[in-house]
Amino acid sequence: MKLMLLAEPYAVCTAPHPLEPGPGALAAVLRDADGYTWVGPEAEAPQGATCRGGWRALAVEGPLDFGLTGVLAALTAPLAEAGVPVFVLSTWATDFLLVPGARLAAARTALTAAGHELAGAEDPG
Repeated sequence: MKLMLLAEPYAVCTAPHPLEPGPGALAAVLRDADGYTWVGPEAEAPQGATCRGGWRALAVEGPLDFGLTGVLAALTAPLAEAGVPVFVLSTWATDFLLVPGARLAAARTALTAAGHELAGAEDPG
């Protein structure tokens, strides 16, 4: 698979009240029984929400056909083996994997060793 590292750091936030999606290449708001989850550029994180920043977003090259199987398994298995946590989102067209910025180099190593291609605006070092 081909993945693209999005340029900016992302945050994952939670709040008991509705949140609006922000700008950026990836922005999402999800609701469940426990409240709202917001994902977007760290610089746009909503005030008053509980947030964890420093995530780096990897976009799977798409669009992906809905009939494909094993896409996330193929990407998350090497990350799990390398001890890299992931937060995953899917859209109509593709999947996004968020990894902690501090583990980006390990994620790149694990994914490329598994045969995936990773490109982006910067080299994680």
